[in-house]
Amino acid sequence: MDSPNTNAAEFTVSEIAQAVKRTVEDSFGYVRVRGEISGFRGQHSSGHAYFTLKDENAAMDAVVWKGNYARLAFKPEEGLEVIATGRLTTFPRSSKYQIVIDNIEPAGAGALMALLEERRKKLLAEGLFARERKRELPYLPRVIGVITSPTGAVIRDILHRLDDRFPSHVLVWPVRVQGETCAPEVVNAIQGFNALAVDGPIPRPDILIVARGGGSIEDLWGFNEEAVVRAVAASGIPIISAVGHETDTTLIDYAADMRAPTPTAAAEAAVPVRAELIAYVDDLGGRQRQAARRLAGSYRDRLRGAAAGLPRPIDLVATQRQRLDHAASNLLSALRHSVQAQRVTFSRIEPKLNQQVLRRRNADLGERLRNFSMRAEAGLRKSVDRARLTHDPRAERLALSARRLVERKRAQFEAIGPKLSPNALRSELRHSQSQLAPLTARLMAGIGQGLSERRAALGQAGKLLASLSYKSVLARGYAVIKDADGNLVRERAALGPGDMVTIELADGAVGAAIAGSPVIKKKPRPQPESDSQESLF
Repeated sequence: MDSPNTNAAEFTVSEIAQAVKRTVEDSFGYVRVRGEISGFRGQHSSGHAYFTLKDENAAMDAVVWKGNYARLAFKPEEGLEVIATGRLTTFPRSSKYQIVIDNIEPAGAGALMALLEERRKKLLAEGLFARERKRELPYLPRVIGVITSPTGAVIRDILHRLDDRFPSHVLVWPVRVQGETCAPEVVNAIQGFNALAVDGPIPRPDILIVARGGGSIEDLWGFNEEAVVRAVAASGIPIISAVGHETDTTLIDYAADMRAPTPTAAAEAAVPVRAELIAYVDDLGGRQRQAARRLAGSYRDRLRGAAAGLPRPIDLVATQRQRLDHAASNLLSALRHSVQAQRVTFSRIEPKLNQQVLRRRNADLGERLRNFSMRAEAGLRKSVDRARLTHDPRAERLALSARRLVERKRAQFEAIGPKLSPNALRSELRHSQSQLAPLTARLMAGIGQGLSERRAALGQAGKLLASLSYKSVLARGYAVIKDADGNLVRERAALGPGDMVTIELADGAVGAAIAGSPVIKKKPRPQPESDSQESLF
């Protein structure tokens, strides 16, 4: 079928879409649109944000590119009525028009207050405004950090008030206190002061003051940002909030450790009055000196009263001095009596200490020691012989039994060997071995127990022999003398000049020759002189 004749132009879908796009962008290049945000689910994985602006009669798609989203002072939130500024365009693939947003601001003060209240409730639920988190301010800070604009009247008021009350070291971190960059700069300032080292080249402040003059809610909005509130709550340095006038309230006022109605009041709260502090210290010093004087006077009076009741030092030592003089006078006579008593005692026991008595006692002890040694050796031989008599018959009987058992088993094997297969022979051999194993174990256990008993008995006999041996006497300094034939020398008369003897000591024997038999003469007892003092010894 032929198409009807017409002079209408023919376009492709893309051409129509591009023409509509150019028409919309040329007619609505830059617009401000008021509406309620709907369908906002946060940023897309690409960083862009997509949502819808709507009112009671219509709806419009909206998009915020990733770069513009980071620079927005007010982030889009579901259900918030805003005024969006941007340009209209179309999306040819779906034949829709949309607004590309460059900036977003709440639609009026009522919306800002609603957003502020919603944010306050959220941070309050997280505990950032809890009273338990607030810290006491230092009484006398060495360094004060001020976060404010360096060109406004606020910093001059703070410095002037500090100079009047208590001149202090002040560090100023300049920030913008209004606009889009206000919140990030305040956050950086708080974190920067907290990052300073305590003993670093730049001193770390003991207290921070965040200050700004008064203004509208839009002007103060940077101090209502969530990032600023969280930075104030996380600060390790106490913070005083002094934003706006007394009637102005921002969210950092709830998170700060103290809220000051004005920047001047913040300076007054940070430091005390120096003159009053000096007067107070002087008053305390005067009171301390008066108390010290009263205390010293009281101790002085008590010391004088105690000293009046004490006796004289010479009276305290008079009796002891007299006792010392009396003891010194009696010491000489007591020494004479003691020496005389010791001399009488020695004269009584002297006859019992001559050489014949000592030699006789030594001979008796030696004879007893030899008898003990002979008895120990004889007892040891008897014990060994008794053990041998006991164990030899048992061993013979056990060996005889073992031979008989082996012969009996051999006879059995010889009788039944030709009738048994190799497996049966192995089984019979294992049976015989199982019968011999208990006998072997009993034999070994009996031999081990007998050896242990005999070893213990032999050890006891050896200890007894060692304790009765004459060698233990030699270790105490004595010696045994034997003649050339090895006979024991018991008397001096058995030796003559020139005889060879062997002297046995504790560590060995040495040879010696008799030079002579000296005559022991009794020394005469010395007679004390009549006019000399007697010796103690």
